[in-house]
Amino acid sequence: MRDVNIPKQGSLICRGQGRSYGDAAISSQGQVMLSERLNRFLAFDDSTGILTAEAGATLAEILETFVPRGWFPAVTPGTQYVSIGGAIAADVHGKNHHHAGTLGVHVTELELMLADGHRQRCSPEKNESLFWATLGGMGLTGIITEASFRLIPIETAAIMAEHNPASDLEVTFKWLEDTDYDDQYTVAWIDCASARRHFGRSIVMKGHHARRDELPDDWKDPFFVPPLCSKSIPFNFPSFVLNRFTMAVFNERYYRHQGRKKGSFITDYASFFYPLDALAHWNRLYGRRGFLQYQVAIPDPYAHEGIRRLLEHLINSRQGAFLAVLKRFGSANAGLLSFPVAGYTLALDLPMTGKKVLNLLQQLDELVIKYGGRVYLAKDACLSPESLRAMYPRLEEWQRIKQVVDPERRFQSDLSRRLQLAGTL
Repeated sequence: MRDVNIPKQGSLICRGQGRSYGDAAISSQGQVMLSERLNRFLAFDDSTGILTAEAGATLAEILETFVPRGWFPAVTPGTQYVSIGGAIAADVHGKNHHHAGTLGVHVTELELMLADGHRQRCSPEKNESLFWATLGGMGLTGIITEASFRLIPIETAAIMAEHNPASDLEVTFKWLEDTDYDDQYTVAWIDCASARRHFGRSIVMKGHHARRDELPDDWKDPFFVPPLCSKSIPFNFPSFVLNRFTMAVFNERYYRHQGRKKGSFITDYASFFYPLDALAHWNRLYGRRGFLQYQVAIPDPYAHEGIRRLLEHLINSRQGAFLAVLKRFGSANAGLLSFPVAGYTLALDLPMTGKKVLNLLQQLDELVIKYGGRVYLAKDACLSPESLRAMYPRLEEWQRIKQVVDPERRFQSDLSRRLQLAGTL
């Protein structure tokens, strides 16, 4: 157990690896605590796969240590450069949510430092209300100092993958819901530049941790991981480079290139789960103004119609999305502010164009509310307090717990202030 000191005055938010797309780990009116040095592995039980680690440990460090031993995180987001504390605070999900749920489902216990400096252990069975308020609570219930969570056994470090083109949105939905086609991990890349008869066409990507008997004969070491071939974007691209015309060209080439792949193929886990990690400073592609990532969840039975309406509105706005990803969600967990709900989630990367894109996102928020959905707080940058309250029906329940454990609202971020997460002062 390491000492973690909370300042006696002022507000505080803990920052992991800073991979949240918005202002969740920023505090312009308070202090920010960095957690990189709080990164030790404390215990591992190879009979259950339960790892106990300090909250500053990253997925990259876990993968480096445990993949060669035959273990893999039960849930991983799209980058390995996130801290465990940050991943729990955002209750991250992955390509297997429809099978495995969020990371929080696999957390057996966590230690939380409260605003008064006391440490509190909580789990689904002990202090459970605080536990479920912390999962997805964006670091506002206290500082996560350590956590215990499950890893899953794997036979190899490889992924048996398959990519298939879907001609339109209906075919995409059909494949994502086909249990015969589905795999351990399944996700669809959506072409947001295509309309009319190709509206919503996609590349549906699926895969699973390869078994040893699925490896080719020349793959001698089942846990061999190729060195990361990291490239870097050396400068900010001019803002005119990414526009709806260049995006359309890129999407056409990507769709045709991926559509030519036939059958299953072996790939390494980093290429499958973390393709952007191999491109340092990839955000520079969007120029100095950057981009906004907008991710929503639309619940069943309105998911098909809601996702269609969102994509139609995006295309009609004539504002291109450089990247769009569609995934199925399984059942929601008990996290009061956890993002996933049974249905579908759509994530969009939108170049920052000022008021034009902000107005678009406000319009999309209205559609999301109409279909009973919500915006992911870990990627939000411009949601309003009123929209938040319409999207998260258990917010008041979370606020009551927040009031008990942090009555003076010591834990605050720019996100919490903007959204009045703890209520108005």
